[in-house]
Amino acid sequence: MPNRTELSEFTFKFSGYGHYKITHKSPKTGKESVCVTSNMTLIDATKNSENPKQKDLNQLKRICKR
Repeated sequence: MPNRTELSEFTFKFSGYGHYKITHKSPKTGKESVCVTSNMTLIDATKNSENPKQKDLNQLKRICKR
């Protein structure tokens, strides 16, 4: 089974009205990727959810890594 992306790999910082600065830290390599997003639908589906879906976590990781 491939490794699952966990919510604990992300840190969220409020960065202004409707914007969040998101840091993703890879558990395997320790590298950090940083992005700023205003996609509140994705933020609500991950940060503000008790059980975020794997597809939403992977999409957030892709946004941070590009």
